[in-house]
This record gives sequence, C-alpha cells and structure tokens, in this order.
Amino acid sequence: MVNIKRILISALAAFALQVSAQNISGTWNGELNAGIQKIPLVLNLTADGMCTLDSPQQGAKGIPADIVFRSADSLNVSITALKASFAGRLQDGELKGVFTQHGFKLPLNLKPGERAEAKRPQTPKPPYPYQTEEVTFVNAEAGATLAGTLTLPKDARCVVLMVTGSGQQNRDEELFEHKPFAVIADFLARQGIATLRYDDRATGASVGGEVKSATTPDFMGDAAAGLDFLRSRNTFYKVGILGHSEGGTIAFMLGAQQKPDFVISLAGPGVKGDTLLAAQANRILALHGVPESMTVEKYRQQQSVQSVPWLKWFMDYDPTDDIRRTSCPVMAINGDRDCQVISSQNLTAIRQQLPPSEKNLIKEYPGLNHLFQHCQTGLPTEYGLIEETISQEVLKDMADWLKQIAVQ
Repeated sequence: MVNIKRILISALAAFALQVSAQNISGTWNGELNAGIQKIPLVLNLTADGMCTLDSPQQGAKGIPADIVFRSADSLNVSITALKASFAGRLQDGELKGVFTQHGFKLPLNLKPGERAEAKRPQTPKPPYPYQTEEVTFVNAEAGATLAGTLTLPKDARCVVLMVTGSGQQNRDEELFEHKPFAVIADFLARQGIATLRYDDRATGASVGGEVKSATTPDFMGDAAAGLDFLRSRNTFYKVGILGHSEGGTIAFMLGAQQKPDFVISLAGPGVKGDTLLAAQANRILALHGVPESMTVEKYRQQQSVQSVPWLKWFMDYDPTDDIRRTSCPVMAINGDRDCQVISSQNLTAIRQQLPPSEKNLIKEYPGLNHLFQHCQTGLPTEYGLIEETISQEVLKDMADWLKQIAVQ
C-alpha cells in the first residue's frame, strides 16, 4: 500500500528545497581581494539554471558560467573562459566562498543585489551639442571591417582619428569603467574639433581581421584605412591621428609615412620595446618596495614572452627611425607617474629624436599616470579607484594645440 504521509513529507521537503534554492537566484556582487588589487565581480543567477559573471572594471559582462552544483544553501560554478571557478555557501545572507583561478585560491564573499555604479563624472551624457554618425571603413588587405563613431561639430575643419593602446578595446578605449576616448571626443567636439573613434578589429561592432597572431603593423593597417576613409569624405582641412600607448607607436609609424597631417602621442613609446618593458617591470617592482632586478636579457628570456607574437614583435621594434622621419606637427605628452611608459625614458627619447619644429608640443605632466589621471602611485591598480577619467589640463592643452594646427 502506498504511504501517502511519506510521499507528502518528501514532496514538501523537495518544495522547500526548491524555494530555498530560488532564494540564491538573482544578482550577487563582491570584491576579489588579489592583494595589490581589488577586483569587483558580479554573479548573475537565474531560477532556470543560467549563470553569468561580470567584471565591471575590466569591461567584461555576461561571461558564461556553468552551474556544477546548486542546493538550498550552496553553489559551485565553473567559468571555463577564465579557467576559474567559485564555490560558496549561504551564510548570514551572503554567499561566502572561494574563487579559484590557475591554481590560486582567494576568498570571495558575495552580497545580494546590484553593485553600486562606479562614479565617472566625466563620461559624456546626452543630449549632445553636436552630431554623431555611426560609420564603417574597411582594411581590405586584412579582411577587417572597422565600426566607429564619427563626432561632427558644426563647421569642423580638423578631424582626429583615435587609436587605442594594446589589447582589443572598444571605441571608447573602455577600461575599469572609464571611457577615455569618449571623454576626449566629447571635449574636442565642444571645441569644434571632429573625431573618429573605432572598435578594434574583431571587437565590439568591428568584424574580421586576424587577432591572435597580429602585431602592431597589422593594427597600423587598420588605422591607415581610417585615415583614408576620413580623407575620402572631402570634408576636413586637416586629418590627423591621436594614439594612446601602442596607439602612439602607430601614430609615429604612420607619421613616418606622411599619412597624417599631425600626430598626438599620449604616452607613446620612444625607446626599443624590450628596453621599455624592462624599465616598466623595474618601476612596478620599486613601487611595491622590491629591489629593481629586471634586465633586458632577463625579460627576453621569459618563456611566456616568447610565445606571444605581438610581444615578440614589440620587443624588437625600435621607434627611433619612425620618430625621426615624422615631419608633421607633433604633440607628445606623458605623466611623470606613468609606470607603464616611463616618462623620463620615453618622452626624453622622443624629444631628442623628433625633428625640431615650433609647431611641436612636448610636455610632461606632474602627478599623472598612464591614463593621465591624477594619482598617488601610478600603479594600474589605482586606475579603477580614481573617479577622474583624464586630466582637464590635458584635455584643454590638446584642444588648444589642435585649434592652432587647424588654421596653419
């Protein structure tokens, strides 16, 4: 005979478990304490078993995650793309657990609810006092179609193509919820200067083009296509290029080919790649209180370095000839607390190599880091903690310099 009482108790228990498990659903946020850096993470759980991870400061949202185990008060998820996992248990209203990646285990406690939005007061918000146009241009040789935003103030005589730093980035050069290129484009547009910023190949709305084995000359081809596109519109008197970090390298490479009418290098390299990278490593060691011990030879011998095509090319590249052959007007700037492209090393080299011209502006800004934020140390771990996206002084200097160039 069927035991109705036992079935009823079992059913009620299963229902209670399901309801409790559903309470684990929703959005959970917390900070991963990686010692020198705190990384905000957001876990999104749905009642139907779907799960994603967001890393807001790194501009990564909706990273797929698989639920390995889920119960009334416990959760274990695997994030294959990051080779990571999280295992936690519900205690006192929080998911308290451990985040594991590449064999390293770090505590991670998640609280229910959305993460508070980071304060980024300079990020432009509509309505805008200028027009924008969504455009595409093609690097046929690479099979890449680049998508971007053309910002068009009324009667603009000058347009600036904006080229991001290393790594695949969107048109705003978004990093740690900062959007430097959007801020620059907005500021320049309000000063009557047009800009084109675009998603890097195979990023955002841009499609095609090899990425895994691509090196700086490949990305230079994309930028060259952007300059050709702007000239083809027959709208602007001057067409130039602004490059940040690796984008500064690209700007000088194209400058040497007489492609742009002017160049703006934001923390662009001025010395050979391996020399720059060794100095970068030593500066970061020093800022952490560790004796500077990195040499060019040591850096080059690292196995991880040799396995990355972009890095291998960059280590061997010396920008000296390209800088010397850049005869158009140049604005080259750095922050003195930049620990990625050391100002005293790279800006000095650019100053020495660049053909002398009254139109050039070479300037070091005190207290600014690689993103041209006012900072304490200059370490990348500060970027996301600083509300300022880019110094107002830098923005004003760029606009003033461009206004002079536009009429010459």
